[in-house]
Order: sequence, then structure tokens, then C-alpha cells
Amino acid sequence: MSGGRLVTYPDRDTQARELAATVGDELRAALEGKANATLAVAGGKTPAKFFELLSRQKLDWARVVVLPTDERVVAENDERSNMGLIRRTLLKNEAAAARAFPLVGADGSVSFDATEADLRLHLPLDVCVLGMGEDMHTASLFPGAKRLAEGLDLKNGRVLIEIEAPNAAEPRISLTAAVLRWAAHVHLLIAGAGKRAALERARSGRDWAEAPVRSILTGSVDTNIHYSD
Repeated sequence: MSGGRLVTYPDRDTQARELAATVGDELRAALEGKANATLAVAGGKTPAKFFELLSRQKLDWARVVVLPTDERVVAENDERSNMGLIRRTLLKNEAAAARAFPLVGADGSVSFDATEADLRLHLPLDVCVLGMGEDMHTASLFPGAKRLAEGLDLKNGRVLIEIEAPNAAEPRISLTAAVLRWAAHVHLLIAGAGKRAALERARSGRDWAEAPVRSILTGSVDTNIHYSD
């Protein structure tokens, strides 16, 4: 099994710059056809430069809803909060006008049913930028996680899943594979030899539970993998 179009870059600055331009174009195109666009982005260290450059893209950010692909159940001022990271690094400059859609309350509280109901109003995603770990997880869909099967099930109608990752300090909330793979544009942003090796393992197998990122690689007709050393 293989999946996704692989794009390689000479360095991480070029990777971030070109992906930011691409996502900016995709959001502008989405806004031409409807009132609002929805952008989901991963947390972590890899997208930091991309966030900075994307925040400077000129488009009607006031009509863009931005949410994390997954979240730890922690307060937003916790350094591990993906929404906190997004506010600091993406929702500034031109993108300061965008509307944030947190999956967890600022104080770390969870209103799961209400959040799931509200999220449905913003689906399908127009653009989704994901990361991947060397264990081949994406979002918070981790191999061996409790309730992973529900998160990977494309037929149960769920858009969010409460999940406990192996050895995690706190529970997490994640968009499901169905939501991620049915975005109009899916981008997988990875860097480093370890993740390139993990990508090749993921592209060579079929078991989603072993490598949850496979659920994404076999999804959207516009799935692109962006890699740099």
C-alpha cells in the first residue's frame, strides 16, 4: 500500500514557506465558494516556522475557523496545550482575525458533547495540516491507545474521540480519522530521517491500528506529504 504525494524540500525553511503559500491559496479558494473556511492544524515543534509564515498570508482570516487536530486535556496556559501553541504562533499578524475553535476549555474543562455538536457545523474541513510521530501516530490516534478502534472507524459517525494514549500523562481529545481523511486538502508535515523511515513503514502496510497514519494516507484525493531533512 502506498498513499499520498511525497514532496521533498532542500531545507525546513523552504518546506515551511512553500506549505504556507499552498495553504494560503487553498483557504482563499475555499472562501470564494462559501461564507467560511475551516483549518485544522497539528501541534508540536515541527510546524512552528510554518505557523509563523502562514500567519502573514493575506486573506480574509475573519472568515476562517482554526482548530487543533487534537488536544491534551490541560489548561490553555499549559505549555503542552496545542490550542495555546496555535494562539501564540499562528493566530497573530494577519491571522489574528481568525476564529479559534478550542477542543478543551481554557481552564482545561471538557464539554465533549457540546464541542462535538458545534464542530459538526464547521465540517468538512477545508484544509488539514497533520504531523506524524515515529510510532506512526497522527493527531492523537496512537497505536495501542484505548478507544483507537472507535477513532479509526469510518462508519460510526463520530467526529471527535476521547482517547488515552499509551504512557500519556493525561487524556486527549482527537478528531477522528473520518474527519481528517475527508478534508478537502490534507497535508502531512514531517522532518528528519526517523520520520521518513516511519513514513516508508506506514506506506508499505495495511493495518491502520498498527500505523494510524495509514487511515490518512489512503483518504483524500489531495493528500500531500511534505518532507525535509
